[in-house]
Amino acid sequence: MITIDNYLDNHYIHRSNWLRAAVLGANDGIISISSLAIGVAAASTTRETIILATVAGLVAGALSMAAGEYVSVSSQTDTENADIQREIKELREMPQEELEILAQIYERRGLKKETALQVAIELTEKDALGTHIRDELGINEISKAKPIQASIASGAAFTLGGILPLIIILFSPVIGMEYWLYGSTTIFLIILGAVSAKTGGSSVGKSIIRITIWGTIAMGLSALVGYLFGVKI
Repeated sequence: MITIDNYLDNHYIHRSNWLRAAVLGANDGIISISSLAIGVAAASTTRETIILATVAGLVAGALSMAAGEYVSVSSQTDTENADIQREIKELREMPQEELEILAQIYERRGLKKETALQVAIELTEKDALGTHIRDELGINEISKAKPIQASIASGAAFTLGGILPLIIILFSPVIGMEYWLYGSTTIFLIILGAVSAKTGGSSVGKSIIRITIWGTIAMGLSALVGYLFGVKI
């Protein structure tokens, strides 16, 4: 027997919150750390300098991503809570108007006027606030902001993504290291695009093309900056 829980498990939208933060973090970790390392490698002749700059960027970037994600998603949570409190007040002070608004929402979705009103009445009797939060405000358990989850996913993914170019730095030759970084990072981005697409149920090819093109541009510009300044350190 198919239940609603089993049915939802077969879809991908419930992964959207943490997946967005994780993909953003991993993508930013790979691209920003590789770009930083490429820029430094293009102007440096010592591995120690490149490693130091990369590790510093990795630590700062992971903390920045985690903190930034927490703050931004917390702001969304504050907005959601403010709307919920406003809805509680409106339900207490003008219940009839709120019922009519709910009926209009269902009518716009395709129900006949009488059916829409009856649905609004029955749902209001069962859970007035929950119904308005879901159908009027558009907030549900899937889309609801989760600051801590997003922060952890973003920071951890950035760290994992940033470690990949660091490994290349540790084992590739200093001369021409930027080319090793460029090639390996392109491969990392292709893998990330494929994994994120599979996890989210979207097009693998489209995801790979999107993530690789923008990553390549970022690395190319970073290498250009390193060559332009060209001060060997």
